[in-house]
Amino acid sequence: MRSGDLTASVAQAEQATGLGRTTIDKLMRDGTLVRKKVGRRTLITVESIERLVGAKAAG
Repeated sequence: MRSGDLTASVAQAEQATGLGRTTIDKLMRDGTLVRKKVGRRTLITVESIERLVGAKAAG
């Protein structure tokens, strides 16, 4: 992810968090990671990724 990006791909979210696809999917389903559909692509808001990473660092 680059500075200023609003969304990231699922693969980018995996790299940023160190989590696997199954866990990313679960977090999208429960609303922890906010997903946006653009055509057939699933994008995740960078804000929700940063919130998750911050929560992991604090906990």
